[in-house]
Amino acid sequence: MTNPIHCPLCDDTETQLFFTSQDAVSEREFNRCRTCDLVFVPAVFHIDEQSQKERYLQHQNDPYDKDYRFFLSRLFDQLRPLLNPGSMGLDYGAGPGPALAAMMSEEGFDIQLYDLFFHSDKCVLKTLYDFVTCTETAEHFSSPREEFRKLFQLLRPGGWLGVMTGMLESWDDFANWYYHRDPTHVCFYSKKTMVWIGKEYSMTVLLPVQNVALFRKSN
Repeated sequence: MTNPIHCPLCDDTETQLFFTSQDAVSEREFNRCRTCDLVFVPAVFHIDEQSQKERYLQHQNDPYDKDYRFFLSRLFDQLRPLLNPGSMGLDYGAGPGPALAAMMSEEGFDIQLYDLFFHSDKCVLKTLYDFVTCTETAEHFSSPREEFRKLFQLLRPGGWLGVMTGMLESWDDFANWYYHRDPTHVCFYSKKTMVWIGKEYSMTVLLPVQNVALFRKSN
């Protein structure tokens, strides 16, 4: 008898095989959780950290590239009006070119950086923040339950977590979605998943535009 696969977000065993990719990039299985609606790649298909870092270094994330800034403005434009002037924040998963942090700094916000590979000083994880940003990072979480718990613990009461990650309107479109072809992408969220996360951690959740979720910690 095959052991059930636990969902890495809600830890439920109500998961089932959802999709199998067999393309030139990778051959992986994707499971879907019936409880929180997360689609995830089982750990046996995850690539090692060195391979992940090499993949990230291929990204052209110039902090001053206007197209990249426009891409990040999807979250930036939604989060900025919710913050008080001079608020202190953390860019979690900043990557080698922390463009969003530069955009926030230019608006007068005090922002720190953390990234497992490129800004790995864990001292910044010992501070509480008015806001935390997590752009194009949540899809890389091998342990999303622990990561989201950590992110919410970094917030002061009333603080905001801004998450930007690819979200489909319908899982029926998953097979043709480019997003799952990146071998470093191992978790895929729906709006239903984001609502589940909000309820699980007693956070207010807003879904203002496609691919953006805003979570507010209660006072």
